Amino acid sequence: MNPELLYEDQYFIAAYKPEGWLVHRSDIDKHEHRFLLQYMRDLVGARLYPIHRLDKPTSGIILFAKTPEIAAALQEQLTSDRATKCYLAVCRGYCPEQGVIDHPLPPVNDFKHQRKRPKADLPRQEAITRYRRLATIELPIAVDRYPSSRYSLVEVELITGRRHQIRRHFKHLSHPLIGCPKYGKSLHNRMFAEQFGCGRLLLHACSLELDHPVTGERMHLNAPPRGEFLTLLQRFNWPIPAPKK
Repeated sequence: MNPELLYEDQYFIAAYKPEGWLVHRSDIDKHEHRFLLQYMRDLVGARLYPIHRLDKPTSGIILFAKTPEIAAALQEQLTSDRATKCYLAVCRGYCPEQGVIDHPLPPVNDFKHQRKRPKADLPRQEAITRYRRLATIELPIAVDRYPSSRYSLVEVELITGRRHQIRRHFKHLSHPLIGCPKYGKSLHNRMFAEQFGCGRLLLHACSLELDHPVTGERMHLNAPPRGEFLTLLQRFNWPIPAPKK
């Protein structure tokens, strides 16, 4: 699946990032050759500036500015309470119907020179996630020591934007996300890959609400799930959330 252009004007664009794509070149994965930033630059024929990012295994909506000034304005807004970023996720178990996870997190160490510093020495940062359970399913498939397996479809809103925040927060909640090799459960990840052909991280950035950086108009940008994620929703008869307006 290739990236797609979702919105464009003279100031910025919104793009769909498939899972498995890096936003830009990084030492995190020196062997990757697919970069969303370069792909979208070639597609729209303009220089683009990253505003925020999605982790490599996460799919969904992402913004790029056409000037450094617009990038700065959008970055400031995305770190404030004027913007709303919503995700869809599938987690293990029946999570609570709704709630707020307020659990400070230490920075994630991606690079070797960072990993030399013990985690205990890293200051924790405020991290807040709001969530709402949309649907559940119990599958007659034995995983680990249980004869059946339960899962939840969850809508997640980021209040803060720490690295791997949603994945780490749901692990803290004891409802890890499916398909996450770092913070998830390998037995459940393997079952989804083998039984449903879905080996990806089930985390998708589905909507972004913000003010236009020039006109001030309130914008609702949407990117419904696609590919393996969409197929799984249909197979489980789970609702596909309507675009926000």
